[in-house]
Amino acid sequence: MLRVGVVGTGMIGQDHIRRLTSVLSGARVVAVTDVDTTLAARVGGAVGAVVHPTGEDVIAACDAVLVCSWGPSHEQYVLAAVAAGKPVFCEKPLATTASACRRIVDAEVFHGSRLVQVGFMRRFDDAYRKLRNEAGGGAIGAPLLMHCAHRNRDVPAYYRTEMAIVDTAVHEFDMVRWMFGEDIVAIRVLVPRSNRNGHGLQDPLLIILELANGILVDVETSVNIRYGYDIRGEIVGENGTLTLGGPVPVSVTWQDRFADAYDTELQEWIDAVAASGQPNGPTAWDGYAATAVCEAGVQSLRTGERVEVVLASRPSLFLS
Repeated sequence: MLRVGVVGTGMIGQDHIRRLTSVLSGARVVAVTDVDTTLAARVGGAVGAVVHPTGEDVIAACDAVLVCSWGPSHEQYVLAAVAAGKPVFCEKPLATTASACRRIVDAEVFHGSRLVQVGFMRRFDDAYRKLRNEAGGGAIGAPLLMHCAHRNRDVPAYYRTEMAIVDTAVHEFDMVRWMFGEDIVAIRVLVPRSNRNGHGLQDPLLIILELANGILVDVETSVNIRYGYDIRGEIVGENGTLTLGGPVPVSVTWQDRFADAYDTELQEWIDAVAASGQPNGPTAWDGYAATAVCEAGVQSLRTGERVEVVLASRPSLFLS
């Protein structure tokens, strides 16, 4: 039984604790922490976990750790887990800057084996996996274009325009790298007429991605669309098109739409870590690449220009 610690007991942390405790097999939550000590005590007490004062204490008390805390704290806890030789599942973002992600990549290279998995759950969604298999199998010839839409019914009051790139479209950035096995080499963010429901946000955005092999991807983010949570994807190939399927095309929330993907993601993480001590999902390098695209996207939003995405040389640890 894998003894798991959870750093961060907010909404996503609680949801992962629920699935680790009640849905999945092979793991037990033994330690938790949160900056809100009252919340941590309530959540931890409900599952019999010990509440610790710091994330580092949680890491010391478990076999593997989930980092579900505030994004700017991710680097600290992921680095601490790597230094302790503990497998760590980190919700996105891996870190809030590309340079911070590089520090995590370098720490893992220094350790000598993979320990980090980043929470890009699209890769574990059945509809996306089927789409990737069909596209990779040559069903429509060579892929040429992909059209994506990421629509939210509404967003919290603290949401800012840049978050449409770094918090919303980041899922598409990782997904298309995985879908086509190619890096994103340039990005441009276009600003259409604003939705009056946005209350001052620049919403929607239209994002154009250029992949290294020439595929172009457009991503529409509409985060105040009112009718529901709606994720779409269509690949245009030489001989036809493939459209993202799914049992519930339009959902109320992202938790509903990707509930099964989250379950699959963590179950596969548990199984891989229990079998080999290493995860086999999205890597620290994937987290770095996605964050680099986000940084370029924010620059494009501010300037209106096409911005190239420049990545460092990929270490051999992340080539397989």
